[in-house]
Amino acid sequence: MQTTCERTISEIAAAKPSSIRVFESLGIDYCCGGKRSLADACTRAGLSLDRTLALLEEADAAPTAERDWADASLPELVTHIVEAHHSYVRREIPRIDSLLAKVVNRHGSNHSEVLQIQPLFSALGQELTAHMMKEELVLFPYITRMAAGSAGFRENCCFGTVANPIANMVAEHEDAGALLVEMRRLSSNYQVPEDGCPTFRALYQAIEEFERDLHQHIHLENNILFPRAIAMERGY
Repeated sequence: MQTTCERTISEIAAAKPSSIRVFESLGIDYCCGGKRSLADACTRAGLSLDRTLALLEEADAAPTAERDWADASLPELVTHIVEAHHSYVRREIPRIDSLLAKVVNRHGSNHSEVLQIQPLFSALGQELTAHMMKEELVLFPYITRMAAGSAGFRENCCFGTVANPIANMVAEHEDAGALLVEMRRLSSNYQVPEDGCPTFRALYQAIEEFERDLHQHIHLENNILFPRAIAMERGY
């Protein structure tokens, strides 16, 4: 039987929602980088495997109100992703853009990192906006029709198999993840400088929260929705 340390991060995150908070706190990528085993991820991050296993056991034993989306129907999961995560992204992009503009105007001359973060976040916002539109107009309706057992769910399908657009979405998730990694690096893990004003603090807090939500968003798609959609289509 496969042990926990041999399972991939994505498998653990999908099976035990309580593990997500542990992975977030340890800086373990459970969405785009979730194909590594727990043992490998701990080695790469310089973390104690025994300590990580203990934290996962503690989190699993603690009561939680988090929904286990692995058991949800695909239409229900799609609705949750759109209403909770897509709406959040659309709401936060303009707010963070505005905060960035203020911080760049006030602190850009002394903190060149924000001058570099600004175009990175702009690129991320544009990429995610286009990405979500493709999901909502093409991929998600196909998955919903398929899950509903519609006899004509393949009608007007322009991509052959659902695995094709999913591969594109996963690649775009990786691009988004890379932008977030670079912003975290430039900001020294969102460490507000000593001369940073309240707006500077609000900016870094907003981007870090945006990153956390996007990790959960991508996890639901990469580790739960997409594999189940591919398996369901193959079953027809």
